[in-house]
Amino acid sequence: MNIRNFSIGFVALLLFTILSALFTVDQTKQALVLQFGEPKRIIQEPGLAIKLPFIQDVEYYEKRVLSLIPQDAEEVILADQKRILVDAYARYRISNPLLFYQTVRNEFGARTRLESIIDSSVRRVLGSETLASILTGMRNNINDNIKDEVEESVTSLGIEIIDVRLRRADYPESTSQNIFNRMKSEREREAKEFRATGEEEAQKIRADAEKTRTVIVAEAARKAQENRGRGDSEAIEIYADSFGKDADFFSFYRSMEAYRAAIGESETSMVLSPDSEFFRFFKNKAGE
Repeated sequence: MNIRNFSIGFVALLLFTILSALFTVDQTKQALVLQFGEPKRIIQEPGLAIKLPFIQDVEYYEKRVLSLIPQDAEEVILADQKRILVDAYARYRISNPLLFYQTVRNEFGARTRLESIIDSSVRRVLGSETLASILTGMRNNINDNIKDEVEESVTSLGIEIIDVRLRRADYPESTSQNIFNRMKSEREREAKEFRATGEEEAQKIRADAEKTRTVIVAEAARKAQENRGRGDSEAIEIYADSFGKDADFFSFYRSMEAYRAAIGESETSMVLSPDSEFFRFFKNKAGE
């Protein structure tokens, strides 16, 4: 019984030892074998691998591209003394697991060091640039300069920089509000100038229109007076010519006009003698 238990225990211990000595490396990972904390070998090929059981451990690191996205934007002073908020994201790869382990240990340590390095590089590069260069096509050159500086700084960390880009470049809130207020004031000033110019033009147009109207009305009145005078003159000539041909009819017509004017629809009372010369055509049409 004791021999059987011993055999079972030995087999179990042997299996446990074999299993402890075997480990797999995923195709997305790379492994660093440590013995009492000291690096012994690097395994970058995927598959089954062997280590000394119980005395060696394995640290796994990503072979894929990793991203570093800052949580908060940083305020940077440019060469033209403008202040802007910027943040930069980076993509990197662990190229040397041994050097990576010796310098930053893990991804958390790498992120901390990278954030500091990127922040310093961004401030140094942007400190020699103006706002106009950041907002124009020179932004790609600025990104390349930042990437070159970061690459030079992380070479000793076992990290390969794939890309570094400025993700955001905005004014701080207070500066943005001041710019907005200044732009608003400028637009309001321009609007007032446009209104004043428009009102001035409107006054000129109204004055010209009034002048033209006055001239047209005066010209029309003049022509009307001329036409009226010409008509009256022609009427007088016609009357004179007509009445000159028949004096009795002229006298009769004038008396009828006088009757209509004096007693037509007027409420005026007149006291005249029936024998008055005024009523001579009431007796007979010859006025005798």
